[in-house]
Amino acid sequence: MSLLRSSNSTAFPAATPAPRWAAGFARRSRPSKTSRVSRCVSAAGQARRSPKLGAIPQQIAGGDIYPALEKGTIDAAEWVGPYDDEKLGFYKVAKYYYYPGWWEGGTALHFYINTDKLAALPKAYQSLLTTAAGYTNMDVQAKYDARNPLALKRLVAAGTQLRPFSTEIMEACLKASNEVNAETSAVNADFKKIYESQMAFREDENLWWQVAEYTYESFMIRHRGKS
Repeated sequence: MSLLRSSNSTAFPAATPAPRWAAGFARRSRPSKTSRVSRCVSAAGQARRSPKLGAIPQQIAGGDIYPALEKGTIDAAEWVGPYDDEKLGFYKVAKYYYYPGWWEGGTALHFYINTDKLAALPKAYQSLLTTAAGYTNMDVQAKYDARNPLALKRLVAAGTQLRPFSTEIMEACLKASNEVNAETSAVNADFKKIYESQMAFREDENLWWQVAEYTYESFMIRHRGKS
């Protein structure tokens, strides 16, 4: 909150898409310890993590990703999830989908508004803005939760092959992320403050998830398809 005050800004959570689910590869992925370099489209935050993992991040417009995969200009791409990937047809040229999407496990989009301008609005408008942002935040999550499972079924029926990232790869990715976060914290006090706050919250939240959500969902998943 102090960082927002210093920039005279007010933030409203505005959309929480589902976690990134997978990376579409034109060929089956290799273990992270190999020397093969992959060229992949990834989120902007990957620019410093990907090279640590033997990948070269590429920033390409959404409409150019399909032909780049088709021509072999890039080896893989990550976009959003089954519903959005299906619309762009990535599965036709990148049939191997790897999960989980460790690089963006909890996207949280926000509206940032000048605090003085917000305060100058009539109270009714302020209330409407707060309500609209809150509704959008819930609506985006709900729609992805409803649409992604159906899209996933269609992708698999069309020949998409799902592959989990190995424990070795996941450990390497976590190591790379932690290194980048530590390097950034060392030179950016604002980032360090936000990062430490987020990590403290995550530790407590994971404790609760381990006790409640994870235990329950793991049990229910084991009973999928059973009468």
